[in-house]
Amino acid sequence: MAIAESGETTVTRRTAAAKKPIRLFRNLWSKIALTPMILTAVVVFMGGTIWTIVYSFTNSGLLPRLNWVGLDQYERLWSTAKWIVSIKNLAIYGVFSLTFTLVIGFVLAALLDRKIRFEDTFRTIFLYPFALSFIVTGLVWQWILNPEFGIQGIVRGWGWESFTFNPLNDPEIVMFGLLIAGLWQGTGLIMCIMLAGLRGIDEDIWKAARVDGIGVVKTYVQIIIPMMRPVFVTAVVLITSGIIKLYDLVVAQTAGGPGIASEVPAKYVMTTMFGGQNLGQGFAASTMMLLSVVIILIPWALLEFGGRKRG
Repeated sequence: MAIAESGETTVTRRTAAAKKPIRLFRNLWSKIALTPMILTAVVVFMGGTIWTIVYSFTNSGLLPRLNWVGLDQYERLWSTAKWIVSIKNLAIYGVFSLTFTLVIGFVLAALLDRKIRFEDTFRTIFLYPFALSFIVTGLVWQWILNPEFGIQGIVRGWGWESFTFNPLNDPEIVMFGLLIAGLWQGTGLIMCIMLAGLRGIDEDIWKAARVDGIGVVKTYVQIIIPMMRPVFVTAVVLITSGIIKLYDLVVAQTAGGPGIASEVPAKYVMTTMFGGQNLGQGFAASTMMLLSVVIILIPWALLEFGGRKRG
């Protein structure tokens, strides 16, 4: 009996060993198709990142050179007023952009989810700005906010001579002028993502909430929004990536002005590397931008995937 069981075990192991190569070649063409993307990610993205970090410790000028200077580029970076201003501006823009984009996007999605008339038309109108490039958006809002023929000029033409609305020429509120244009372009996409999440909610949940006498707002806050956590995570990742690489909108609307009041890290990097011909300083600034992303990304990944694993 024992010999028979041992023989069956041996046969089973051999069969499993024979199946391993078959599993390896399963979906072979799919794996071959993914090879270029994997190589691109490893060689270009990872290689470029490592290359940037390495050369941030050199005094590279117009061309990269391995002349080590240690942390000099980072010390010079954090003693530069333009870089400090750009970090503050990105923090201000980021907090308000993330908050208002999520809130406005969700509110618009909730309104459209009530199955209003002409829903397709409204959805197209709200999403249309996202089809435009940031350069076009920046130029359009530069004209709209122009004090001569924009909103200020139109309102003053109606008789309110004391009306003032000139954010792009006011260093104190110039970032809010950029924020208006960013919200105009980005909320449509977030609205569509939120609307897709809302449409995935089972109708029975709404029926149960109505039976229990729970109001609409309370249902959204206590039931619907917690159920849409993955949708909100996706939206936050998309919004954050757009905030970190904010560049085109600033160049088109203000070019960093007035003075350096609307400088942002991405523009500082481009200006330093190509305008100032200082690759080492640009690489140091790029590395700090990468570090900020990692600081945000790692805790989120630990909370997201670590909690899921424990669950």
